[in-house]
Amino acid sequence: MIDLRFSEAELEQRREHITGFIREQIDAAGSEGAVLGLSGGIDSTLTATLAVEAIGAENVHGLVLPATVSSEGNMSDAERVAQDLEIGYDVIEIEPLIDSLLAAYPEAEGDREAVGNARARLRAVLNYLVANHEQRLVLGTGNRSEAAVGYFTKYGDGAVDCHPVGNLYKAQVRQLARHVGVPEELAAKTATAELWADQTDEDELGIGYDTLDSILVAHIDGPLSVAATCRLLEVDDATVERVRGMYERSEHKRTVPPAPPSLE
Repeated sequence: MIDLRFSEAELEQRREHITGFIREQIDAAGSEGAVLGLSGGIDSTLTATLAVEAIGAENVHGLVLPATVSSEGNMSDAERVAQDLEIGYDVIEIEPLIDSLLAAYPEAEGDREAVGNARARLRAVLNYLVANHEQRLVLGTGNRSEAAVGYFTKYGDGAVDCHPVGNLYKAQVRQLARHVGVPEELAAKTATAELWADQTDEDELGIGYDTLDSILVAHIDGPLSVAATCRLLEVDDATVERVRGMYERSEHKRTVPPAPPSLE
């Protein structure tokens, strides 16, 4: 696999670049601070940590939004992050909102993907409810690897004002997190969106993050052909083609919804 690790100097450069970006976004919007969802995972933990560095703990509001499929460990980790960073936070159960949706449209009952995506979208609604009320921006927690293959919910965790760690591959998120002092048990934690029970990101993607990152760097973001990527990474062409397919099919998630071209 390709070694994506930064040097110590580069880590500090990324740290300063991201905290500066957060300050610029807040200032440009004339907002009072930031709101973000805390999942107990590495992406939201790193984003929250950098937000506190950028604008101060008093200007960051965390939301812990558990559902029935959320593990107690992850929710405990999410609260621990907020407490360690000394930011204000609220815990809001979202399953009653899901129950209301399914009462309104019972045909979706049992549709794991539809209900899972509804959980992500309800979290976005709550993020913006709080953000609008407090005149804050919503910080996203998505990374470059997941964005490239569409591993996020459109108008769910993709519905944010900016993505501070959006240019970092997953391996780099973990490395920067360790650099800024995130505890190892969180930095090394198995990633899961917890949209349904027992889900893990790598199981759903069907590929490990190290392999995914390397294919993205070499073939999707880089210049190498499928064959050259296979030789470099010692993976089969089906794996590279699968990542290429995920990238192409998810293009609609990364672009503004289309409209017909003007007739003028």
